[in-house]
Parts: sequence; C-alpha cells; structure tokens
Amino acid sequence: MKIKPHWQILLSLALATVTGLLFRNLASEPGGSQDFVTGVVGISEDVGQFFLNLLKMIIVPLVVSSVIAGITSLHGMAGFGRLLSKTAGFYALTSLLAICLGLLLVNVIQPGLIDGAPNETIREAFNDHEADAEDLGKVKEAQGVGSSQGGFISQLSGFFLRMVPTNVISAAAVNGQMLGLIFFSILFAVAMTRLDIVRISPLRDLFVSLNDVMIVMTQWIMALAPIGVYALILPVVFKTGGVLYIALSKYFLTVLLALGLHLFVVMPIVIKVLAGVSPMAHFKAMRTALLTAFSTASSSATLPVTMRCVQENAGVSKATASFTLPLGATVNMDGTALYECVAVIFVAQVMGFDLPMAAQFMVVISALLTSVGVAGIPSASLVAIMIILTSSKIPGAETAVVALLAVDRLLDMSRTAVNVFGDSCAALVIAKSEGEKVLEG
Repeated sequence: MKIKPHWQILLSLALATVTGLLFRNLASEPGGSQDFVTGVVGISEDVGQFFLNLLKMIIVPLVVSSVIAGITSLHGMAGFGRLLSKTAGFYALTSLLAICLGLLLVNVIQPGLIDGAPNETIREAFNDHEADAEDLGKVKEAQGVGSSQGGFISQLSGFFLRMVPTNVISAAAVNGQMLGLIFFSILFAVAMTRLDIVRISPLRDLFVSLNDVMIVMTQWIMALAPIGVYALILPVVFKTGGVLYIALSKYFLTVLLALGLHLFVVMPIVIKVLAGVSPMAHFKAMRTALLTAFSTASSSATLPVTMRCVQENAGVSKATASFTLPLGATVNMDGTALYECVAVIFVAQVMGFDLPMAAQFMVVISALLTSVGVAGIPSASLVAIMIILTSSKIPGAETAVVALLAVDRLLDMSRTAVNVFGDSCAALVIAKSEGEKVLEG
C-alpha cells in the first residue's frame, strides 16, 4: 500500500524529531559519541541543503514559464487587468488583516512587560547577547537580500525600484528576489498579447511546453520530499532540543497565537465568505504544501509544491494559479507582516520605548511595505524588523534582532506556512470569482 505524500512528510517530521532528541542526549554523554553525532548531523544538513537546492533550481524557469503561459492564455488585456486588480486587492486585504491581528494581540498580551514594566531579564538578554559569527551571518544574509533600508518613503520607493531590474538574469540569480523577474515576465507576456495570434503562437506554445516540463521535474523532486524534510528538521531539533529560552516564551507564544488565529480562523472565514468553499476541504487540498512550507521555511522553495496542490487538489485552473501564486510568493506575506509587527512592538515594550497609536500605525504601514518583496528564504524578515526598529528610533535594534534568533527558526517555519496558505486562498477566491469550478463548500 502506497503512503500518501503528506503522511510521508508527517512521518519524516516525527522521525527527525525523535532522532534529533536522541542524538542530543548521546552528544551530552561522555565517550566517543560526540564526533559520530556531529558527523551525522553535518551530513543531514548537507542532504537538506541538497533538497532545498533542487527546489530552488526550478524556481526561475517555473516562474517565467508559468507567468507567461498563464497571462497569454487570458482573454487579452481585459482579462489580465481584471485578474491583476483582484489579486492585488486580495493580497492587500489579507496582509492588513494579519498585521492588525498581530498588533491587537501584542498590545493585549504585552509579552515584553511584567506587571506593566519592561521585562528586565529580556532587556539584559538584548543588551548582553553576544552576536556570534553564525547569528551575524544570518542577519547579514537577510540584509543582502531584503528590502532597502530607510524610512517609510525610502521603503516605498525601494519597492518600485526592485520591480524594475537593470539586469533580469542578475535579479533572478539573487536568492529569493523574484519581484523584478515577475515584473519582466508580466510585461513580456502582455506584450505578446498585443501581437497577432499567428505571430506569437510558436512562442506561446514554447512557454506552455516549458511549463509542462517544469511540472514533471517538480514531481520528480517532490518524490524526495520525505528524505529532504527529515534532513532539514534533524539539525534544528539537535541544536535547540525543543527547549526555547524561557525568557522569550511569552513572545514566542504570542506570535504563534496570532499566526494560528490568522491561519485557522481569519483565512477560513475569508474563503468561506468570498468563495463559498469549505475551509476543511481546502486545508486537506493544501496539506502537502503546508508541511513542505513548514519544513523548508521558504515560500519560494515551496512554490512548485503550492502550484501543484492548488491545481491538482483544489481545482484551480493553470491560468489563474500561474499568475496568482508566483506573484503571491513574492509580494503576499501575511505571516511575515504579522510577525514583523509583533516583533517590533515587543522590542519596544522590552526597551521601555513608548509607541503611541500614531507610531504603531506607522509600524503597521512599514510592516505591510517591508513584507512586500521580502526574500522568500529563511530569516529574511530579520532585515525588515531592523528597518522598522531603526525608522521608529527604537534603541537596541541589532542586538535585539540577534537575540530573537533564539526562537526565530520555529517561528519562521510557522509564518512560512501561513504565507503559503494565504497564497493558495488567493488563487482559490480569484478562481471562484472567474467562474471556475473549484472546491465546493
């Protein structure tokens, strides 16, 4: 009997957790086990990176072929304009809902305060946290691929600048920076629709065929998903032991609660109201993509799986999915925007920095802007948090961000799953509005 893909991934998650805890115990015991365990964990990291590389390898040709094939299959410019307006409106709505939810919970729970006063234990951790080479490397990596630094106006102008790359090939080569590539692909496809059908048919058929080939390659790579997931999770469990810093537990739980409410309450209501679709049926259709997103902590790497689940399980057409999902993987980051808002207000609470409602509103706008186009790789939102902290003049930005890395990996995995589910909901709602027969509710 063949085990379904989502059960294989769940089994890999459980097995990796058990193995990681076992290896952690072996490494703490005296004897010669340390070298063996360290070697196995190192091999696991390499295997996990190999799986991630396979997924990332197909992103550029998959995005280009799917966007161009999808737009050229629409009914001219009218169809494209209608689809674009619906997609942009849905993404703006859900991102704003996520940020407001995070803002509400962080102000109600106040994870950075104890009896109304800043948590001195966390403040000392922020001030005294030594940024080791690995932590600083993560921050610098995020800075290299994240949004441009500056205030509100700078973030807005930076977003539009990133939309128009001077070199498309170079833009696509930067990890996770797909905004310029998508913009070029959209312009290229729209230009094709302006030409006579006889002249563009060979070129359109080429991109459609390329997209079909990329789907086959995706199926091959996803056959390795259980091994890849196991290899990715094992080192995480080995290093953390599943035990989080007690001082950050309230903050950690606040973010998880906000993400959980958005994933299991807000978005199900949205798709039920706007598309009349059963939330349970959609969760079932997207379970493989959600597990992959949680395991890889990369919305870009999960994109091939998301497209496959949305088309094959949810019944969304290739034209709609090919347009909404690649765009969503770059600009629609519900979980990331929510996380940024909570993290910034949390740091302000810990540092005793008073943020009035007007300043918090600017945090909301900044989170919305910086989440758009943030790199779809692990920990890429670190730079966005630093930008907002700096523009809000909250002290201790760099040390605070490095200290938050203590619990960032699990939160990153969780918010990536929220991001991917939000993209799939957009495809579902828009497909329903276009008269497509998707999941019935």
